[in-house]
Amino acid sequence: MKPLEGLLVLDFSQFLAGPSAALRLGDLGARVIKIERPVTGELNRQLSIKNRMVDGDSMLFHTINRSKESYAANLKDSEDLECVRALIKQADVLIENFRPGTMEKLGLGYDAVKALNGGIVYATVTGYGGEGPWRDKPGQDLLIQSLSGLAWLNGNADQPPVPFGLAVADMFAGAHLAQGILACLVRRGRTGEGGRVEVSLLESALDLQFEVLTTHLNDGGELPQRSAVNSAHAYLGAPYGIYETAGGGYIALAMGSVIRLGELLACKELAAYQDPKSWFTERDDIKRILVNHMRTRSTEDWLAVLEPADYWCADVLTWERLFAHEGFRALGMVQEIGRPDGTGRLRTTRCPIRINGERLFDDRAAPKVGEHNAAIERQYQLRSAVPDGGEGNRDGA
Repeated sequence: MKPLEGLLVLDFSQFLAGPSAALRLGDLGARVIKIERPVTGELNRQLSIKNRMVDGDSMLFHTINRSKESYAANLKDSEDLECVRALIKQADVLIENFRPGTMEKLGLGYDAVKALNGGIVYATVTGYGGEGPWRDKPGQDLLIQSLSGLAWLNGNADQPPVPFGLAVADMFAGAHLAQGILACLVRRGRTGEGGRVEVSLLESALDLQFEVLTTHLNDGGELPQRSAVNSAHAYLGAPYGIYETAGGGYIALAMGSVIRLGELLACKELAAYQDPKSWFTERDDIKRILVNHMRTRSTEDWLAVLEPADYWCADVLTWERLFAHEGFRALGMVQEIGRPDGTGRLRTTRCPIRINGERLFDDRAAPKVGEHNAAIERQYQLRSAVPDGGEGNRDGA
């Protein structure tokens, strides 16, 4: 039995942060029902990466919405909205990431939902929080990276700001949201009390920088200085960085003694840096020495010297080399998913969490729009909850 089996999660969210939190709850055993507009469904169904579509939906949508069910409802229609309210009464968690005020306009804000179900955990993701001058700005990952200082912190000193190659603000916000939801569920188990969980992409991006921000806040306000050579961390000295080796390979060198590194690499020039303080104050000079020295031998040669000495280092792998390595294959991180009718098949990653030593796999692909309407309405008796005279447009937006 997975830890969250028996819990019902209603996922009203779109794109990445909210859906990733719902996905993780589903991986841990919760039943996740995606509430989306009829016909077209969530906008992310059309947001393709590299123009790759799977059975009419974007590959990204399949990746972030695997194992969920779909209930199509027009939230501006009285009959559909009443069905959703009836579903909320029986749910454990509600997740939404509309712009601030949207759920209130629909009559599904926290206070209204709490009145329907006092034990529900109501979880919200915004771009910048519910107040302040940025409240209504679009919460998009690249914009968040730019505003939060993340992009400014990356790259060498002579380079412009460099964004991450991943939607890191979205993914961390989703992880933080799942943590908050689980905390409220634990409290509900003790007290019966539900709760509201709120995270923002900006706050998650700031929390991601807690190490360097704390250093800055307690260092007289001095700003971090990116290294001019192979920068990897603004507050760490040499040799921290990635270096090219002979044959076009690369090696990562983490924290360690520059003196010891010079001995292991037979690099006599490093012996001049006996004072550990110089490893930061003169890190660019040290790194320039290493840049030239590391190119004299292959990555394999350097690893054969450094790894037996327990000096922190690593090969820099492409995905092709990573997938071929036994270290990756031993993890069993790839699973194949698909729909019951044989469509929507693709390979993706599994949940990275293990419970009692067991890996968590789920081979169900993302649903089609409204695929589970009939089954959900029967199980939860939703149509019987609609007041007499209720009318609905099932094809509404």
